[in-house]
Amino acid sequence: MTTTLRPEGAEHSWPGGGRSRRWRICVNGRPVGGLRTTALPRGEQWWGEITELEVTEGRRRGRATIGALAAEEVLRGWGCSRLDVPVPAGADGALALARTLGYTERMRNMTKRLGPPPELPAGLTVRRIGPAEYEEWLAGARAGYLADLLASGLSEAQARAKADADHQQVLPDGHATEGVALRQLCAADGTVLGSLWVALRQSTLPDGSPLAWVMVVQVDEEHRGRGYGRGLMLLAERECLAAGVHDLGLNVFSRNEVAVALYASLGYRTTLRVLGKQLY
Repeated sequence: MTTTLRPEGAEHSWPGGGRSRRWRICVNGRPVGGLRTTALPRGEQWWGEITELEVTEGRRRGRATIGALAAEEVLRGWGCSRLDVPVPAGADGALALARTLGYTERMRNMTKRLGPPPELPAGLTVRRIGPAEYEEWLAGARAGYLADLLASGLSEAQARAKADADHQQVLPDGHATEGVALRQLCAADGTVLGSLWVALRQSTLPDGSPLAWVMVVQVDEEHRGRGYGRGLMLLAERECLAAGVHDLGLNVFSRNEVAVALYASLGYRTTLRVLGKQLY
């Protein structure tokens, strides 16, 4: 029996030059499943993604494996140097397959349904990040993000391309960008302890309600280990609730075990894992 990929409909173009296509997984010409390949530009780099992978007939016969390997070849042909596979929580079979094919977990998404506004620890104050603070804050936020991307397994070129593209996309108007909360957490004497960036309506949940997203939560190095990271997360919840948003999510790089443990202790649950590998 021969397992192949065949196009299912036309190829779709994405803003910025990206491309995506749905494929059928076929055995001797008969459809037994499907998947989608997507390629997106990150600066001068191209990143690939395999999604919607499913086998509807004859599972446990290696058809998903062959389909995924064929999709990798498609994305190599599209010029992708890096490939990510998102795996929803609970999809244990897909997670095992990705690991078998050499993918390693880079990051995970975690979300929480918010309750009443939490109180901040005593003695802490909050200050908006305005034009006077913005450039210095952005440089620090970008440096931290770049370090996380490098630690997650990206090359320096890939990490810089992604950091540049992501910040340009989500903060097009700097500190004046609508729908974001940029805050500094300060001690009673005004000393800046850390900073927070929340996109208050990053996406929409299936029921139509908004989902906010923690983009940056960063404690200045000299103040770490004193619980200020928890304070910043409580501040994030307060900002969301003040804006009428009751669901908050975040992305955490999997190697940051301290942060993963903090978010879990605050009631966040993993909803998605992203595994990746180099194509060349």
